[in-house]
Amino acid sequence: MKLQLVATCLFGLEHLLGEQIDALGYERISTIDGRVTFIGDEEAIALSNVFLRYAERVYIKLGSFHAESFEELFEGTRALPWYEFIGRDDAFPVKGHAIKSQLHSVPDCQAIIKKAIVRSMSSKYGITQFPEEGTKYQVEFFILNNEASLMIDTSGLPLHKRGYRKESNAAPIRETLAAAIVATSRPREDVLLWDPMCGSGTLGIEAAMMMKHVAPGAKRSFAGEEFAFIDKKHWKNAREEAADGIIRTSFEVYSSDIDKNCVALTERNARAAGVLDVVKPFVCDARKISAPERRATVVVNPPYGERLGNPASVERLYREIGEHFRALAPWQIYIITSHPAFERLYGKRADKVRKLYNGMIPCYLYQYFKNPKKY
Repeated sequence: MKLQLVATCLFGLEHLLGEQIDALGYERISTIDGRVTFIGDEEAIALSNVFLRYAERVYIKLGSFHAESFEELFEGTRALPWYEFIGRDDAFPVKGHAIKSQLHSVPDCQAIIKKAIVRSMSSKYGITQFPEEGTKYQVEFFILNNEASLMIDTSGLPLHKRGYRKESNAAPIRETLAAAIVATSRPREDVLLWDPMCGSGTLGIEAAMMMKHVAPGAKRSFAGEEFAFIDKKHWKNAREEAADGIIRTSFEVYSSDIDKNCVALTERNARAAGVLDVVKPFVCDARKISAPERRATVVVNPPYGERLGNPASVERLYREIGEHFRALAPWQIYIITSHPAFERLYGKRADKVRKLYNGMIPCYLYQYFKNPKKY
């Protein structure tokens, strides 16, 4: 069965996500902020959930239509083939978002869509009351500029929840964003990657998983595994492919922190992720890191002064790491923060700046990759 699938992501990660969809061999048909639509089948649902490193969820898109009134929303929803996916005993709760549209009341939209699905399925199953005691099919709507899209979530828990991070520190970076930052830093076998404020270890663990070809979803379950129309062999095959794809690597990650509790947490998480052979956790002050005669890339998510640290201490930290990190040249440095005055405090303009989002917090990835000794 050919399906339209939608992979969602944090704003700013669409390009990386699209490249991964291409690598899986699927045809992209559209990209907007935070979502990529592509053509796939039942196997693609399993492979996308297991392998997409930057996606938050994978949906089946049943259709889209223009809707400026509740009548248009009802009729457009009713016309979609819900019975091809949802059985007569299955649950189908509805949630969603409406942005820049005439239909802006989410509770009203939920009620209309639910009623329309019931009407659509009633004509197929010959009943008007549905027990909703079986498999859960989470229906999601997205209305943007009066264009409604109706989808079924195949992921369940968000895909950034890989399963290895049972515990985290006070302000953890999302795994999908960490993977994107690492990818931007271009990790290489012969270059040490160092996260000197490792927290719960996410940046280093994602780097190690990437270099070992560890599929991000290999150790977790998905809502779609319970869907009757998806043969369970697809999930089994996807996990087997993931296991077969893991490689040995000489790549090395230093995950250090001034807090010994963070170092212990990083060690536990790296072990759970299966990458403790690559990730080396230890206690060290970020303002004192050094590795003479080694090529290295520093990738770090320091406190922003919002959820962790206070503004005065954070600004002092930025000045101090700026002075020390500049002395590490020609090491490349990648720092993500939401602080608006970071470059001034750090003491150097970045070679490139990229806007990203850490959850709902707008951030900037400051990239220092030019060797000042060559200029």
